Amino acid sequence: MGNEIKTRSKTTETSLDIVDAIRELNGGTIPQLSEYLGLSESTVHRHLVSLREYGYIVKSEKEYRIGLRFLTLGGYAQQQVTAFPIIKEKVDQLAADTGERAQFIVEENGKRVYLYTEVGESAVQTGAHIGRRGSLHVSAAGKAILANLPESRVDEIVNRHGFAGGARGNISTREELDEALAEVTERGYAFNRQESTDGVNAVGAPILDRSGTVIGALSISGPAHRLKGERLIETCSEYVLAATNELELHIKHSV
Repeated sequence: MGNEIKTRSKTTETSLDIVDAIRELNGGTIPQLSEYLGLSESTVHRHLVSLREYGYIVKSEKEYRIGLRFLTLGGYAQQQVTAFPIIKEKVDQLAADTGERAQFIVEENGKRVYLYTEVGESAVQTGAHIGRRGSLHVSAAGKAILANLPESRVDEIVNRHGFAGGARGNISTREELDEALAEVTERGYAFNRQESTDGVNAVGAPILDRSGTVIGALSISGPAHRLKGERLIETCSEYVLAATNELELHIKHSV
């Protein structure tokens, strides 16, 4: 029985590795996937057959790509987040009011995940998209979330992921992180000055549920040459705080 469970676990791990490889390669053939993963072509083919059967992988001529079955699951997961419809409404409003990119980010397995994002009329492309993951400590929204997690959970995240993933001026020690989170707690919102993406600044604030548990964070991001000084520190932070206050009131008074 134990060997059977180990075999099934290994089979699942291999299938997931193949899915990740297809994503990282932006699609691939069996020989490409075999070389990338160090697996035999017959093994790769066997797993692809099962993944295609369930709709997780699709084939275009000889190349395999990620299937929309993942979008079905992602859409379901997105809707499970507390008050998602009003979250979407507030993100859209922030993007329209500021002309910049706005997003709602959650923490999962110690990483930040973009649950929803919208762009204003002046926003620039930064590579941020729904489902994208990254380090928490380099993100305005990520810092806002970390500042509202129990210290034991912050310890787990730091021990697991360390301080990798930044662009510049990155927090690199637990002491620096504690100092930054203390400032976030005092202000009520966090800044990211080109820490996650070169040339991009951001401001973010946490969203708490009725029990005071953080469920995510709203943020605004934009080009560092435009989102700076008074516009970053006062104008955009006020927009974010107003939106978070309205969102928290909705959550706390909803049935």
